[in-house]
Amino acid sequence: ATDGTAALAAVRRHDPDVLVTDVEMPGATGLDVAAALKGGRTRLVIVTTFARSGYLRRAMDSGVSGYVLKDAPIDRLVDTIRRVHAGERVVDPALAVAAWDFADPMTDRERDVLRLAADGLPNTEIAGRLFLAEGTVRNYLSTAITKLGVRNRIEAARVARDRGWL
Repeated sequence: ATDGTAALAAVRRHDPDVLVTDVEMPGATGLDVAAALKGGRTRLVIVTTFARSGYLRRAMDSGVSGYVLKDAPIDRLVDTIRRVHAGERVVDPALAVAAWDFADPMTDRERDVLRLAADGLPNTEIAGRLFLAEGTVRNYLSTAITKLGVRNRIEAARVARDRGWL
C-alpha cells in the first residue's frame, strides 16, 4: 500500500495474519493503523528508521506486536515476522535499551498542550480546543519546558518530537 489509509483498507479486504508497515506514512500513520486494528486478528510489525523510545512506547500502546529497525539484518526482520505470527511480541534489542534511557516525563495533558503549541497555535486557541483556562495552558507548557530542561515551547516541542513523544 502507498499510505496508511490504503494499508488499513487492504487489511480489511485481505485479512492477513501479519501486516508489516512503517511508523510515518502519508494519510494514517503506522500507529493510526495499529490503533485501528487493535484487538483484531491481524498482527502488526513496524519497520522503521526511528530508533526513538517514544515511538516504541506509543506503538506498543497501540497494539503493535513487533518493532524492528530498517537497518537491522534481514534475518532479524524475517525472525520478527515469524515470531509475531506465532503470537509473540518482538522488539529490536537496540530499541529495548533506548526505551529505558528516555522515559517520557510528561503527562498526557502536557503532551496534548505541547503538540498544539508545536503546531503554532496561541495559548488562547489551545485553551479553547482543550476546554482549559488560558492560565492552565501556560502552566502545562511551563511544566513541560521545565521537565524537558529547555528554554521555551519551541525547544520543548523539538526535544519531544526528536524523542518520539509527540
